[in-house]
Amino acid sequence: MFSRPEAHPNAAVDALLGGAGQWAAVWRASQLGLVPQRVWPSGWSALDAVLPGGGWPGHGLTEWLCSPPGAAEWRLLAPLLPTLTAPLALVAPPQVPHPLGWRVAGWSPRHLLWVQASSPAERLWATEQLLRANATGAVVAWLPEVRATQLRRLQVLAAAHEGPVLVCRPAGAAQASSPAPLRLRLRPLPDWGIEVDLVKRKGPPLTQALRLTALPDALAAVLPARLRPGARPLPSGADHVVVRPVVSLVAH
Repeated sequence: MFSRPEAHPNAAVDALLGGAGQWAAVWRASQLGLVPQRVWPSGWSALDAVLPGGGWPGHGLTEWLCSPPGAAEWRLLAPLLPTLTAPLALVAPPQVPHPLGWRVAGWSPRHLLWVQASSPAERLWATEQLLRANATGAVVAWLPEVRATQLRRLQVLAAAHEGPVLVCRPAGAAQASSPAPLRLRLRPLPDWGIEVDLVKRKGPPLTQALRLTALPDALAAVLPARLRPGARPLPSGADHVVVRPVVSLVAH
């Protein structure tokens, strides 16, 4: 007689999930979920501490919800640029990219792929083609009129894209459901700040929004002390500040 080997207690669950390697997709609601793929640090330790995996995830869709468009996205995007080893793709950004500013931030604009698309159909088509190609380090697309069915298709395509895939939508879209596993609401603050509220993540809800300081290093070197974050307010009666330009003479 041969004894029947005992089945592993999780064998049935493993078979349902497609193997033990899929356990990373399961998490307790009271804890941050694990991200089995690579993540890219955001550049702010306080934000990385509340993001599943500790940064912007690859192989998935992330939503940035902000109004007006372009008010806070560039500040949050800047620290990601130097970490990319492949081109960055921008689809229909609300402002013209500023190559000199990005070069000062430590990233070469030669690695930029800028797609100008005006209609919602063109924006969606360009984003889908970039995800299918999987040839960029990150994709950032402004899709203010994207529908839920289109987002589900983007989420499927993003699962095969190695780098972060960021879809920027109006802040009012936070009230609608979305297949994106990670959603953040951004709000620009005075003193070069950004308020970040995690609308959706793999884990418990964030009880308090984060306040990040996004003052560029190049600007911090020349900004007067009275205009830096945390500076004391102007005395009563001083309703304006005069900033005199610095003129440098360069011999040719």
